[in-house]
Amino acid sequence: MKKAEIKNLSAEDIQAKLTEAKAEFTKMKLAHKISPLENPIQIKDLRKTIARLNTELTTKQQ
Repeated sequence: MKKAEIKNLSAEDIQAKLTEAKAEFTKMKLAHKISPLENPIQIKDLRKTIARLNTELTTKQQ
């Protein structure tokens, strides 16, 4: 998810996407430990997306 897309979301939408992304991240990490993912860079990208969502949520709440 791009930063421009995140900026256009409301705080409630960001919170929902954040919850969804965290669940997906946990699932992906577990799957990678059991058997290696075809593209492990997805984990890194998802972690960065979570950080972007957290940052934007913090700025919208202030």
